[in-house]
Amino acid sequence: MLADPTGTLDKMKALGVDRVRVFLNWNSVAPGATASTRPTGFNPSDPAAYPAANWRIYDTIVLGAAARGIGLDVTITGPAPAWATGPHAPPGAPAGVWKPSAREFGAFVRAVGTRYSGSYKPPGSVTPLPRVDFWAIWNEPNYGIDLAPQAVDNSTVEVAPALYRGLVDAAWTGLRQTGHGHDAILIGETAPRGLTTGNNPGSFSGMVPLRFIRALYCVDASYRPLSGRAALLRGCPSDAAGQHAFAGAHPALFDATGFADHPYPQGVPPNVGTPDEPDYADLPAIPRLEHTLDTVVQAYGSAKRFDIYDTEFGYQTNPPERLLRAVSPTLAAYYLNWAEYIHYRDPRIRSYDQYLLVDPAGGSNFATGLESPTGVPKATFYAYRMPLYMPNAAGSSSSPLVVWGGARPADIGAQQTGKPQHVQLEFQTGARGPFKTIRTITLTDPYGYFEVTQSFSHSGVLRSRWQYPSGERAYSRNVAVTIH
Repeated sequence: MLADPTGTLDKMKALGVDRVRVFLNWNSVAPGATASTRPTGFNPSDPAAYPAANWRIYDTIVLGAAARGIGLDVTITGPAPAWATGPHAPPGAPAGVWKPSAREFGAFVRAVGTRYSGSYKPPGSVTPLPRVDFWAIWNEPNYGIDLAPQAVDNSTVEVAPALYRGLVDAAWTGLRQTGHGHDAILIGETAPRGLTTGNNPGSFSGMVPLRFIRALYCVDASYRPLSGRAALLRGCPSDAAGQHAFAGAHPALFDATGFADHPYPQGVPPNVGTPDEPDYADLPAIPRLEHTLDTVVQAYGSAKRFDIYDTEFGYQTNPPERLLRAVSPTLAAYYLNWAEYIHYRDPRIRSYDQYLLVDPAGGSNFATGLESPTGVPKATFYAYRMPLYMPNAAGSSSSPLVVWGGARPADIGAQQTGKPQHVQLEFQTGARGPFKTIRTITLTDPYGYFEVTQSFSHSGVLRSRWQYPSGERAYSRNVAVTIH
């Protein structure tokens, strides 16, 4: 994205992407980011006080997305500039993550909110920048490489949740002060796992997300509000009066649009959870995440039921990775469609995210992209564009089978032609021969999904097809159907 924002946005538009997540890194915009003291005379709430060149890539993305009708999910996150971090960071600590100042972060968020309010004209410009109306606060705060320290006293006392609570409070206020009070604002952005053995998470490892959430909301393992010394150690109210005031003091924790999670798998089918880890929040554990969120707010008398936003998901593939957790691109394509179906079936999950579009160059060990570093589509590219999944692909000719799928870019056709969009189900009898249309489905779902029951008289191969207005045909992956 950063190397070629317009080309990347064009590709995403053709894929049918309706919203793109953008990391707006604090230290990439702040002046003197490596200095230990804030520049003299610098007003961190004024977007014009930041170097114009530092905003340029973000302005380009905001302008390009608006021109293409693509929404943005702007995650305002660290690393922080060195002058906004706390003292006594251990040697070798990741830059910009040690006790970032909530006050300074709030000022930065005010600058961001002002710049992308829809009415701000950068110096020298005669037209305002487009408005951004969808935000997330910090990335993976339960991982020490993003926010530290995670825990102290042999990892028995959580610290990062209190740091994050302060960052969320400051960002919430900053966005509301700059006209974004009615925007979508996500909290959480939690990584799905952590370490629970030995002195972990320590300063820089990962805290399991449900433990992080309980500490964030100042409740114990039984979901009772903390009190006394246990509360004070975690930056929480220690008495009944403070507990009574907690929700009002931290409105984002109760009024945010949704809670974002990154329910990545680790080389296994999307319905396979991690045994003996009750505080994980990978995809099979999403119901447990929902229960945890419902219960922590209930401790303060709130009936809030957070929608869950999946803002990072993908399967690592081999090639190019050689790690055990990587699966073949073909298997990853199957798993992605299966996972998206799981998302579709949970009414509280409001988004499905693909991370990444393109595999990182240079032998990355997180190759979740839909394309190789040189832009060659992987099997996952086609599965993402045209998902197709059958919960059960075997049966008898007398029992219809459920077929679920979608045409992600169908909205392009609807906009350009003004006509309803259709998907053809095509079937190949046996293992060879032509594919023939067996059903035409009119898409009515705003995201291009469909779910139908279909009878099959013979075994064979099923696929779906949709056609761009240009005439190009898009196909799903092939699904083998067995009829006994």
